[in-house]
Amino acid sequence: MSDMISSACGSLAMMTSVLVSPEGIYEYEAAHGTVQRHYYKHLKGEETSTNSVATIFAWSGALRKRGELDALPELVTFADRLEQACIDTIESGKMTKDLALITELANPTVLNSADFIKAIRETLETYYK
Repeated sequence: MSDMISSACGSLAMMTSVLVSPEGIYEYEAAHGTVQRHYYKHLKGEETSTNSVATIFAWSGALRKRGELDALPELVTFADRLEQACIDTIESGKMTKDLALITELANPTVLNSADFIKAIRETLETYYK
């Protein structure tokens, strides 16, 4: 069901999942499966355009939870800023091809995987100046 909803609303690559056990153990993951085809292209040195937002949000969610559990407000703040950097980067018009195909923004800048992650990093770094 999550695949259908995310596909209808944009991109499966934007969807994360948080699993919580009855014992209170958390697992954060990108809801989509692996991108095996892109990984093999990457190994050959070929360019890929994999949307990494779900993976980044899975990591930021896990970092935030760790920060909450260990009372590390700096880690929680970093996780929040990382997520905001993803959103701000996309809203500025820099995105991967899957998002460029569905955006209403005029003339988006389509980036490959590596350049998209670099753009997010550049946005994130502005929060620390």
